[in-house]
Amino acid sequence: MNAPKTIKTAIIVAGPTCSGKSALALDLARRFNGTIINADSMQVYRDLRILTARPDDADEAAAPHRLYGVLDAAVPGSVAWWRSEALREMEEAWAVGRIPILCGGTGMYLRALTDGLVEVPDPGDAARTEARGLAEEIGPEALHARLTEVDPETASGLRPNDTQRISRAWEVWTGTGHGLAWWRSQPGLPPAPCRFVSVQLDPEREGLRRAIDFRFGQMLEAGALEEVSSLLERGLDPVLPAMRAHGVPELTAVLRGEESIEEAQKSAVLSIGRYTRRQATWFRHHALGKEGDAMISLRRYTHYAQDSESHYEKIENFISERVDAVAVSS
Repeated sequence: MNAPKTIKTAIIVAGPTCSGKSALALDLARRFNGTIINADSMQVYRDLRILTARPDDADEAAAPHRLYGVLDAAVPGSVAWWRSEALREMEEAWAVGRIPILCGGTGMYLRALTDGLVEVPDPGDAARTEARGLAEEIGPEALHARLTEVDPETASGLRPNDTQRISRAWEVWTGTGHGLAWWRSQPGLPPAPCRFVSVQLDPEREGLRRAIDFRFGQMLEAGALEEVSSLLERGLDPVLPAMRAHGVPELTAVLRGEESIEEAQKSAVLSIGRYTRRQATWFRHHALGKEGDAMISLRRYTHYAQDSESHYEKIENFISERVDAVAVSS
């Protein structure tokens, strides 16, 4: 009989913005001796603690939190960068007997771990400069039309007003000679060397909308306008991801005297609501895991933090059955 070995296991807590992921991840970290690893593409920026609803000091004192506020707003994050950092943090957690808990709503980040990732070559500074220049000169819709002519497969998966992703697609096509869709079809980096147990939250629409509105009001009271003012003082490139975070364009309009604070809140809540619909649709169509992993999807409830008592026992039992019994014979 061979000696028992431990299967490396990680927990995923995923779902749309404002669905209560952070509260659930913290409860699970206390129960399963976990280290919470950020899987939200905006919460990596240290300049946006308020507007991205990063965990507060009390939460960070209750359980280890990693990859929150680690990038300057001037540095564009990427899925490849995040995957490398997340794997490093996961290994460090396992090394000290903790379970990594990946918490966030950026599906492409999470799938880079569960399914692997194709590495796209650096298109070069010239291609980046051209893409940004065109996006500013002719606008995202016109650039999307050009992309459709040369790389229709990639263009078909992009919204015509998504400046950041259209610029990225154009620079990759220009700088590498192949489109993003082509690169993504090539062999790439393997999935993370572990088993995943995933919890995907999917609240009902009206309850989520109320939660978004309430949270944005809290952000304003906590100093979100001042946070955006400090960010604008840096004079950063407006196409950087941090400059396009939810709430930043709307509060920028307030600071420029173009909108009232009430109008900005209404616009931001509507924008975040549309984004959460896209997130929810994505998660419904993309299982976070591979064969042998486990997943539970909780749907049609108001909000985890509000309904935690009725839902936590179900989630805990589901995870306990899979995490507490990880010792097997090799």
